[in-house]
Amino acid sequence: MAVTGSGSGQPQFISSTGNRSLSNAPLIENTDIDQIVVPDRTSWKNLFAYMGPGFLVSIAYIDPGNFETDLQAGAQYKYELLWIILVASCAALVIQSMAANLGVVTGKHLAEHCRTEYPRVPNFILWIIAEIAIVACDIPEVIGTAFALNMLFNIPVWIGVLLTGLSTLILLALQQYGVRKLEFLIAFLVFTIAACFMAELGYANPDAKEVMKGLFVPELKGSGATGLAISLLGAMVMPHNLFLHSALVLSRKIPRSVRGIKEACRFYMIESAFALMVAFLINICVISVSGAVCSSSNLNEEDQMSCQDLDLNKASFLLRNVLGKWSSKLFGIALLASGQSSTITGTYAGQYVMQGFLDLRLEPWIRNMLTRCLAIVPSLIVALIGGSAGAGKLIIIASMILSFELPFALVPLLKFTSSKTKMGQHVNSITISAITWIIGSLIMAINIYYLITGFIKLLLRSHFEVVAKVFLGILGFSGMAIYLAGIAYLVLRKNKEATHLLALTAPESQQMENGQGNGSIYCLPREDIVSMQLPQRSSPADLD
Repeated sequence: MAVTGSGSGQPQFISSTGNRSLSNAPLIENTDIDQIVVPDRTSWKNLFAYMGPGFLVSIAYIDPGNFETDLQAGAQYKYELLWIILVASCAALVIQSMAANLGVVTGKHLAEHCRTEYPRVPNFILWIIAEIAIVACDIPEVIGTAFALNMLFNIPVWIGVLLTGLSTLILLALQQYGVRKLEFLIAFLVFTIAACFMAELGYANPDAKEVMKGLFVPELKGSGATGLAISLLGAMVMPHNLFLHSALVLSRKIPRSVRGIKEACRFYMIESAFALMVAFLINICVISVSGAVCSSSNLNEEDQMSCQDLDLNKASFLLRNVLGKWSSKLFGIALLASGQSSTITGTYAGQYVMQGFLDLRLEPWIRNMLTRCLAIVPSLIVALIGGSAGAGKLIIIASMILSFELPFALVPLLKFTSSKTKMGQHVNSITISAITWIIGSLIMAINIYYLITGFIKLLLRSHFEVVAKVFLGILGFSGMAIYLAGIAYLVLRKNKEATHLLALTAPESQQMENGQGNGSIYCLPREDIVSMQLPQRSSPADLD
């Protein structure tokens, strides 16, 4: 297996020469890697060693796509769709914890398991779907960054879309000086806008009873609410996050005992819960502020017009009570930080997806440019034709695409983590399996319902001839049948490949553990994962 090094002579395109399905060869020792070692002790202080992956993943829950859908949900339906955020956040915690467990227990991430488990053609199709999901996730980041540049420097949205191709490359280059410092700065800026929305809650003064009703009483009034609910769901639970989280946990060096693995799974769940709770509160604040301000009777005519077609480019007026004339500038800075940080995690996810499904890897900047170019094209076309309003609608469409694609990442994750041949004694409990399958089934049912009803309405309201309507109907329903058949294949297919568990669960391994004490055997971090996640600065020796 060829892996990337930290030197300047690192190749830009790498292919594995071995069969990764038969071994865990990447677990090799290299003292030059910036390792995060988990102490071999039973202590709550170990939690700090596990901090990181959950917060990287949670960035996707407060990206421009989330801000856009939250703003529209509040402006159009006040607090009625808050329950979607609550359900999606709870589901996200369970699902993200399962993704982390898969990586911790087996030493392989989700995309690698898909390559091992599925035949070549289904595996290739799953890779294409995952890449489409990453591009769909990148579209809101592109548009959000363009809106931010428009707020800060009055740059036209379509020019801002073009400039986004360079902005992320600059941030990727800056990572060599310390990715943690960069992420801390980004998190600080995003939390700044969260604090502003929380402060605005005091001015907006939303009705507490209505907010609680919106959180705990499910309502979907009309197809417009259903479509927006799907967008909220797609913006919250993203397919690429499942691949990302299962890979990021492989960058830690943890004790490979039963106790050590259980501790890792538990602490990753605690870390994810804290990170997702922060993201949940931010989303609740954005919807509540948008709903309270836009339903107020004291709005002037200009703000009323903004509420009727609210997007990221017009949302800064919501913070005017807190920030005054600086509202657009600070909102633009936070939006820029949100878009760029989300793009970095999308680049990592793209690396892991390509490496896992195809056993191929690209340099991060090449990988980013490929994804970014695919996202820029539709964003640029829509920005030129439809302006900021059209770009805002494209964010909603991209979020809906993510929701429709979620089953093709979620079902394999549920199947793998519920399989004893892959997870050993760390397999999902019956309760967790039941909850996650119910969540997955509800997501798929809502998607299918919206697809069918929306397509039928589109045909009935169109002005095509009868023959054209019949032809389009056949094509549309054939596509839906293929969509359902793909999901059914993933659900009904039995797992055939057993995983070589890294956990010490076999009788001979248990003897090894007893002879070495409770968990003195370590699993070294995946060198290929670490090198993709944390680019290293070039040393003088590398330049000689």
